[in-house]
Amino acid sequence: MKNIYYLLFLIPFLANAQMDNAFFRKIATKKISSDASVEWKNFGPGMSGYNEEFWCHPTDVNVMFMGPDMHVSYGSWDNGKSWQTIKDSDGFGKDLERVLDIEFSTKNPDFGLALERRGNIFETTDRGRTWELIYTIPGATKFGTNVHTQIAIHPTNDDIWFVGAGDFWNVKDNHRSKKNIHGKKHPRAKYGYVLKTTNHGKSWKKVAINISENLDVARIIFNPNNPKQLFIATNYGVFVSNNEGEDWKPSGKGLPNNLPRDFTSYYNPKTKEFVLYLVEQTIYEPKGKSISTKGGVYKSTDNGKSWENITGNLGVNFNKIKDASHRNNYHKALSYFLGENSKKLYPQFPENTYSGFNRIVVNPINKNEIYLVANQRHDKSFGPGDAWKTEDGGKTWVIIARAGEYWFNKKDKAYWESNQNPIGANVEFSHVSRSYEEQSETRFGNRLLAINSVGEVFIGVGQQTQRSNDGGSSWQQIDDIETAPGSNAWIGRGDSDLPGRYMLLETGIKDRYLLCSGEHGLWQTADLGNYPDKDAVAVKQIEGQVHDHSGNHGAHSISTVAVHPNDPNTIYILMWRQEHRGKFRRSTDGGKTWENIATIFEADNGSWEDLGYQYSLTVDPVNPENIYFCAIKRPIQEVGGGSKGKLTKGGYGVYHSPDGGYTWNLKNNGLPQNASVRRIVMHPDNPKTLYACLNKRGKKDPSGLYISTNKAKSWKKMNIPSEIEGVNNIFIDRNTKDMYLSAGFRTGSIETGGVWKSTNNGKTWKKFFKAPYVWQTEVSPLNPNLIMVNVPAQVESKFDQFKNPGIYLTKNGGKSWEKINKGIGQPDKMVDIKFDPYNENIIWSAAWGSGWFKAIIK
Repeated sequence: MKNIYYLLFLIPFLANAQMDNAFFRKIATKKISSDASVEWKNFGPGMSGYNEEFWCHPTDVNVMFMGPDMHVSYGSWDNGKSWQTIKDSDGFGKDLERVLDIEFSTKNPDFGLALERRGNIFETTDRGRTWELIYTIPGATKFGTNVHTQIAIHPTNDDIWFVGAGDFWNVKDNHRSKKNIHGKKHPRAKYGYVLKTTNHGKSWKKVAINISENLDVARIIFNPNNPKQLFIATNYGVFVSNNEGEDWKPSGKGLPNNLPRDFTSYYNPKTKEFVLYLVEQTIYEPKGKSISTKGGVYKSTDNGKSWENITGNLGVNFNKIKDASHRNNYHKALSYFLGENSKKLYPQFPENTYSGFNRIVVNPINKNEIYLVANQRHDKSFGPGDAWKTEDGGKTWVIIARAGEYWFNKKDKAYWESNQNPIGANVEFSHVSRSYEEQSETRFGNRLLAINSVGEVFIGVGQQTQRSNDGGSSWQQIDDIETAPGSNAWIGRGDSDLPGRYMLLETGIKDRYLLCSGEHGLWQTADLGNYPDKDAVAVKQIEGQVHDHSGNHGAHSISTVAVHPNDPNTIYILMWRQEHRGKFRRSTDGGKTWENIATIFEADNGSWEDLGYQYSLTVDPVNPENIYFCAIKRPIQEVGGGSKGKLTKGGYGVYHSPDGGYTWNLKNNGLPQNASVRRIVMHPDNPKTLYACLNKRGKKDPSGLYISTNKAKSWKKMNIPSEIEGVNNIFIDRNTKDMYLSAGFRTGSIETGGVWKSTNNGKTWKKFFKAPYVWQTEVSPLNPNLIMVNVPAQVESKFDQFKNPGIYLTKNGGKSWEKINKGIGQPDKMVDIKFDPYNENIIWSAAWGSGWFKAIIK
């Protein structure tokens, strides 16, 4: 009888164990969907990196897409009012990571194709809301990529597509010069052909293989009046095919260089008028002590048989440009192109020259309205101006995108007015506006140009995306919403490209949360004011570009933050790159002003590059003069993944300051040599006791969990299960004192990673969550039954052993779990997760390249 009662007692636990094992078997072997009761909302802010590309649906003005550089992709179906990820929230995170082209059918507006840098082709049948991988171009490079440039859909047959080989739009690396006039080849791409399918991607053949083995395709355009005829603009010129791509012949008569940088077309379906437009590679040649310029803008009205020059008055008299930054940038670009010292050999400025324009679009409802852009920062080009426009088919051109102090201060005013060119800055930014008013536009760089079906134009200046609905007279950023004019509190529209970092939610001030970011500083949550959606999140930058006008520049890449336990206005931060990197920085007035009080790291690389990554900035609540952090030798979640330079000051491991941050000492006594300390954690009841988590990236790296009971003076290895490889984090529940150890590494097996739990201060451990690689476990401070686990993706060769990276939630202390990825586009690398300290139904997360998220547990 006793045994029967015992079995009856065990039945519910055995049932839970069986259900638990079934769940883990499922997430390891089969892709499962996220729990619909939790949906993450991205609150930004918007761009902090660059948009690589922007696409407008050819017929639906409400539909548009963007491909930022931080491995995210977004779509909007309400004309840019809001943005959502188009990546698979339940996938591996590698899909649509860098989208190179998106094209929609002109026959069926719901059908479209996306081409991304791994050589994957995705299909949508719902106007871009969801995408399915339908083909992978064979032959990936050693980088795991198979870059192709463009995709085109036949205008009357949705089963016929063309894909161009090459890396034409690699604006950072594919620079043209006199020596490399056809551009540079990159090992991440394939060259020399165009791919063609006639059966909806089931099979493919290579065409255009006889032009050049180095063929790099810029654009593919069909003639809507005769779909058997199509054109390609390439690094070797313009070519036409009259038999659906089977054979090709040159089509560059009248072009001075026949080196197109971009190619577009106009079509009027009522009149059947079809016009091709092209912007040439700008060629500079010595002319005495100055240079001559050859290139410009051309159009063809006879299907590419001949080309007419519509460059008009595009040129600039650089003798009239007195601004030093633009003159220096002119010589810098010219010296690169010629391979000579331009300033020394060609000191006389030309009376008529123009930039290396690399994008062109035409208004689909006005063939005479044409736009050009150049990228002064990334494409070895020069200004002034970021975008030009003609309204009369190319007779007269004016600069229409004007940003930075040159235009803000109306420099060279007399010259521009004499050319009937508008003056004054006209490009809007969000939180960086003050900073950008004082910077040279040579630092901005515009990587995109797009136009929609009603003639609205899109560019991307200064790491923001701007739209003009008045023909370029003004440009409004479409990334963020200000809660009220002048508030400097911003609500993201959902298209963040920000490298999210650590989030500090308990700051001594209720509802003030501090959010670290890469490139765009430190933020705090702000009042929503009259904004109608009270579940939205507004944020205000308190360090970063907001302080750039001070003359000392703010810190832009913040890795970790802490607050003085007795004074919430005293905030401490550490930086791993860019301004003030390697410094210990402090504000005593809540972020209004900042000062560096210690230099901890220096390195022998550029000041904009990485040095030692820092984390776990921790202040002793009993004696706030004791401050700790760790410097990570082998970072596993940080942008960049490692320092490009050697440290000339400082080292890796645990740091301690006994005097409030003025002096720092490494405290690695007892830690193994060459160890990587990824996180340190202070015991919630005893600030003398700290734990150090030693992570690993390779098989030979030392790892484990270490404890110090004397303020980090010495460390001792703790006993943990022998199968654990790589300790990434430890969390101690302040209420129960239960400990959760997160473990695993990118190439490890499922047995060696996961979460282990200890209920007796680490004396014994039990497996709590099964996964090969876990970065973080968090328990709600309000309810110990609410627990989240953060599972990144491993290397691609290990994808088969775990199908469902992302964030997991249990509401019953681990008896059952739900995957809660819905709404996030980077399930493979969510860098921080937190429970709200005031409301147990609210959770927060930060993503490697898409900002911050909030979700409500319904």
